[in-house]
Amino acid sequence: MEELRKLEQVQKLITSMESHGIAMTSSSSSNQFIANFVLLLVKPCGELDFEDKFNLVSEYMPKVSFSEEFLGEASLLLGDGGYRGKEMETTLQPYSDNKLDFGSSMNYCGEMAMVGLDAMQRANSSLEDFFRSYFMFHGMDVNNPQCVFKYFPILSFTESYIYQLDTLNEKIALGGSTFGESQEANERSTRILSAIKSDPFQPLINLHKSHGLLTERLIHELRTGEEYWALERHLCGALASKGKVSVEDVMRAIHLKSFDYRVLNLLLYQLRGEKVNDLHMEFLSISELLVEIADDLFDYEDDVLENNFNILRMFVRIYGASAPTALVKFVSEAEEKYDRLLKALDPHLSSLYQRRCEEATKEGGKVSAHPFGSWSMPPLIHDEESFRASVISNIQT
Repeated sequence: MEELRKLEQVQKLITSMESHGIAMTSSSSSNQFIANFVLLLVKPCGELDFEDKFNLVSEYMPKVSFSEEFLGEASLLLGDGGYRGKEMETTLQPYSDNKLDFGSSMNYCGEMAMVGLDAMQRANSSLEDFFRSYFMFHGMDVNNPQCVFKYFPILSFTESYIYQLDTLNEKIALGGSTFGESQEANERSTRILSAIKSDPFQPLINLHKSHGLLTERLIHELRTGEEYWALERHLCGALASKGKVSVEDVMRAIHLKSFDYRVLNLLLYQLRGEKVNDLHMEFLSISELLVEIADDLFDYEDDVLENNFNILRMFVRIYGASAPTALVKFVSEAEEKYDRLLKALDPHLSSLYQRRCEEATKEGGKVSAHPFGSWSMPPLIHDEESFRASVISNIQT
């Protein structure tokens, strides 16, 4: 009976709204919402009259951030099973990143961070490497499933989100042809670029904040990721257009490239409630640098084809035939710092990490991985356009 009485009140108020010309003829649901809201305002609440309540709503509503998480918590108080956002209005299905219109997606324009199945699959190998290489610095056993899965959700989501953005950034660096030649494809490319340039990490920052994981250092590391992508677009664009490449920009980019591992590591400290170990972070940072250089040498031809950032590509543009000499000098200086910091580690931890490096070298099949393999310099590509044309011609024939 109580529900029928409430329904009768709503219907009478909608009729009154119509008579005053404030009802929406195109939406009965909207009329019902407005009617319920007006009834809430006229309902007695302490000493507040209607005008007081209306002023409060007008003042505070713009200040309230209605995130998915907040609305979910609010609806649980009503016992309705939780808030169902727009993405839940249809049957949930895994989606492929390359089928989404990321320019207008909630990933970048709203408050809710989302990831696609493709990004999760691509991030998996990096996550496995992170667990096997970094857990030891937290005194954690990577072979203990309970230990792994305790922190897996937030670490996996974060890395997948970063991979998703990185893929889009690389597509932009490759050029508009990635999306086709149609006007619709060009407009889509423009929207993506605009979204990535605006504030791509804010949804992820909101997520970390809501879970009590956000720190100034973590925000800084995410912002360095944005800086890296901007440098990648600038440097790869310069190579494609035969523009100027600054050695300072290249050095900055290669040092920032592994920002995702540092983000994951900082998150793991927060998840465990432990203080960040600066010696470990510094050591792992120089190790990440050497691994990135080794990967760039291994992927050199592929990166030329796809117009990805690659330190050897950049050095060839800057130093020409002397690029290997300049790169060897840079690597030698990095190796000296690596060896010095390795000796500063706890001997047991140092032994564990070196053993992990040996495993990674064997599993990856790379002969250039530091410190247990030899550095191998691939043949230089001085004319990238001719190289691409040659590869395409060979594929077509």
